[in-house]
Order: sequence, then structure tokens, then C-alpha cells
Amino acid sequence: MNVREHDLPGDHHVGRYNGMRPLNQQNARAAGPRECQGMEMPKLDCILVEPNIAAERTVIWLHGLGADGHDFEPIVPELHLAPELAVRFVFPNAPSIPVTINGGFVMPAWYDILKMDLERELDVGQLLASAEGVRELIVAENEKGIPSDRILLAGFSQGGAVSYQAALTHPEPLAGLLAISTYFATASSVRVSAANQALPIFVGHGSEDPVVPESLGSSSLESLRALGLDPIYRRYPMGHEVCLEEISDIGSWMRMLFTKETEAS
Repeated sequence: MNVREHDLPGDHHVGRYNGMRPLNQQNARAAGPRECQGMEMPKLDCILVEPNIAAERTVIWLHGLGADGHDFEPIVPELHLAPELAVRFVFPNAPSIPVTINGGFVMPAWYDILKMDLERELDVGQLLASAEGVRELIVAENEKGIPSDRILLAGFSQGGAVSYQAALTHPEPLAGLLAISTYFATASSVRVSAANQALPIFVGHGSEDPVVPESLGSSSLESLRALGLDPIYRRYPMGHEVCLEEISDIGSWMRMLFTKETEAS
């Protein structure tokens, strides 16, 4: 069963169609001349979902193209994480920039996509700037008392491409990486930090994805293995979205990671 608008609690649907057109007129507008000169990553505005007790762990979850931080907020209760795990969810909002494949319209995006072919031609500099913005969020959580090894990065589509780069290059060990309906855009250039050489990774993809074909998910898997990593890979009968089975699998994986980390400490 595919999760679509209003299937889960909240005003925003769980998965968004990513990369082919503006999602709505409120999130898209024509670009001015100055906006087309590149992107300087501002401090990221975030939506926070706090646990009922003092947070001990954090999930930083990046949305896809044209969406916002509310996009995956309704998933939180569906993960069925025990209250005593005290997980804070951080949902950053991407800056609004012109997106070439959408006619140059300005919309929330982690980087510009120049061509929608299998090679996914994109602005790598903007992707790296977004990854640095995520690193700043990790540092902010560290300053709140959450160590890096209790911070999990997650990303959907564009957000997943940024999360790959941010997680694998982070100088301190992270709790894990969740990459769904996405691709490993920097696989040929990334330098995996020694701290995250054994990073737990969950990769999920739809077998009928018309936006990011599953072949890109499979090639990401091969690239991760070539780098010495050992990811979990799951495919689901869905398009460019998430489904209830995937949400259940993600919740089980997170519970396993956080419980194992609790037992180790």
C-alpha cells in the first residue's frame, strides 16, 4: 500500500513527487537575475519534533526537491520508537533556488539539477554546500549534548544525495544513514572518513520509481560496497514515495540501532 496525502496524521503527505515539475505555486516562482549566480548556504531553518523527555538522540531528515521540512514530519509516530529512546527529529528546510530542470523556477532545493538523465547532471558545489549545512546541524546537536554517535542522518531523493556526502565524510562516527528513493551523486569523489567506515546504512527504493529509477539505487549499493561499506538494501513496489512497509522497516532498523547503542553504553 502506497502512502499518499492524508494517509498519515498531519497536513503534509509523506513522499513527494521529486524533480519533474514545481510541486505547487506557493513553493515555486520565477527566478530574479541575482538568484541565478549560485548558492551560498544560509543557516538552515528547521522544524523540530521533540520527545516528551530530554532528548538523548537525534535524527536529521532531509526532504526532496520542492518540498519542505514538514514533508516527513507525519512519519515520526509511525516509526513506533519507544519514548524512553528520547529521539529528537530535526527536519531542515532547503533554501529556495532556481532549478534548471523546472524551467529555472525558484523552489526549495538542496542543489540545482541541470539534466534529468541517468547521469543526473547537477551542481556539485551546491550539493557540497548543503552537506556542510547539515554538518553544522550535527555540531549544533553536539552543543545541545547529543554526541555524534547518537545522531542519524536521513534523506529522501535530493536530500538523500546530500545525506550520503554529509554522513560518509563526517569526521566523527554517526549512528547511521538512511537513504531512500535517492542516488549517490558523489560516489566517484567522496572520501569516506575512517570514523564512518563501518557506518550502518539503510537504502530503500521503489521498483516503479519514474523519477529516480531503481537502477540508481542499485548503483548506489554497488558504490557503497566498493567503498568497503555494508548497507542494507530494500526494494518496494511503489513509485517515488514511501509506503507503509518501508516505514515499518525503517522503524525496526532505527529501533535496532538505538537499542544496540543503548546496550553498548
